[in-house]
Amino acid sequence: MYGLVNKAIKDLVTEKFGEDKWEVICDLSDFDEGDFVAMDSYPDELTYTLVKNASIVLKADASVVLDAFGEYWILYTADEGYNDLMNITGSNFVDFLENLDMLHYRMNNIMPHLQAPKFQVRNKAENSLELIYTSHRKGLTPMLFGLVRGLGKRFNIETTMVEIDRGDLPEDSHVFLVKW
Repeated sequence: MYGLVNKAIKDLVTEKFGEDKWEVICDLSDFDEGDFVAMDSYPDELTYTLVKNASIVLKADASVVLDAFGEYWILYTADEGYNDLMNITGSNFVDFLENLDMLHYRMNNIMPHLQAPKFQVRNKAENSLELIYTSHRKGLTPMLFGLVRGLGKRFNIETTMVEIDRGDLPEDSHVFLVKW
């Protein structure tokens, strides 16, 4: 994953829990570089290790850490210079979700090693839709709950999301019913 992701994990931990907690997480993770270069690619295993050790240090399940990170990520990326890109992705919640793959396509021009998940919206109704999430990375679906909630906040709506049966979709796909 790109350093921007790991830097966001660091900033979330230090803002909410303090620099001392982050230092313990780094020690447990055998990470002694101090900071991350946003546009450099880091092994996925480092990110997984940081999350695992954050859950230990913060005494929270990894799914809770990932959920909180997902919500934080939405505001963080806007503050880190990607607000214009986010603005052109969609002017409302549904449009944004429908254009997530296009956002990642644009990001791939900036970050050529990006291995973004794929998203598809189906069964749209007045206040709900189904969101299909496909990723080769295992265990990150809790982050999606926070991302959708954070995106809802970006558009001033309250969202809920539950995973539903994926039917005959591939094993690396998940389907969520999103309501607002």
